[in-house]
Amino acid sequence: MQSQASAAAEPVLAAGTAKRRRVRYLWAYLFILPQLLFFIVFTIYPIIMSYIYAFYEWSGIGPLNNFVRFENFARLVQDGKFWNAFQNSLLYMAAKTILLMPLTLLMALVLNQALFKGKVLYRTVYFLPVVTTTSIVGIMMKFIFGNENALVNELLIKLGILAEPVPWLGQPGTAMTILIVIGSWKFFGMMMVYWLAGLQSLPGDVYEAAKVDGAGYWQTLRTITLPLLTPVAAVILLLTVVNSMHVFDLVKTLTDGGPFFSTETVDLYIYNYAFSTSGFPQIGYASAAGIVFGLTIFALTLVLGWLVKKSKDGLDARSGTVAKGG
Repeated sequence: MQSQASAAAEPVLAAGTAKRRRVRYLWAYLFILPQLLFFIVFTIYPIIMSYIYAFYEWSGIGPLNNFVRFENFARLVQDGKFWNAFQNSLLYMAAKTILLMPLTLLMALVLNQALFKGKVLYRTVYFLPVVTTTSIVGIMMKFIFGNENALVNELLIKLGILAEPVPWLGQPGTAMTILIVIGSWKFFGMMMVYWLAGLQSLPGDVYEAAKVDGAGYWQTLRTITLPLLTPVAAVILLLTVVNSMHVFDLVKTLTDGGPFFSTETVDLYIYNYAFSTSGFPQIGYASAAGIVFGLTIFALTLVLGWLVKKSKDGLDARSGTVAKGG
């Protein structure tokens, strides 16, 4: 009788458990719904509409009547200003990546040392620029570099390094260099945290075995740490490239694309056409530029994603070979 009662109670308990699970799921989706609606309205919908606007000559006012097919894309290909902005974006991305990859790895190796005193303080200090608003950084740096009476000029003249003020943001070469340096400083802490996360995820038993075998720090770094960090490095490279291809607020507040469009990036180029203050905005043309630039970044992401996969597969293959040999 007791077994029959237990058997009869099991479906009731299962039904109650399923009901409670459905209620939890319902509440979870209910709390997600506002964020989902904002995401659809302010992200998904604009992306979809930009692909439609790209085939129209439209100023953002009135209905979509003037269907121009691929004329916006043809005009874009022939526009030297677009290719100049494209080149500036690639230059900024390449220089920032080449500068940050080794420097942030070096700093992460230093701060990852167990005996390093005050490493938490240093990590915080290096990460502070990351959480600082980029437009505020641009405005502050403009006061530091922006004119003849700026802080850098006054300091270098007093130290006797300069005889007269230098227009740091008034010359194409120095303006782009300062933009790259400030952008790298702004992103330095984030990349360092990526490297630290990778270093702290490495297996400790491998280092203990190397220590038992008498391997020194530099030998361990060369033969264990750097090879194991290869997949992490590929991921950091991917994140850095994607992040560096989009630079708008720093350029807008620091140089506004000048002098002579030498620091104008594609993001600023698109903004200038989409929200032009001189004449009518050209939403259709700006959308075409955004699509071309977005597809370029997507292609770069695919290539770098393949690199991440190959590096991980290579590390797994080496690990398997070592395990078989052991």
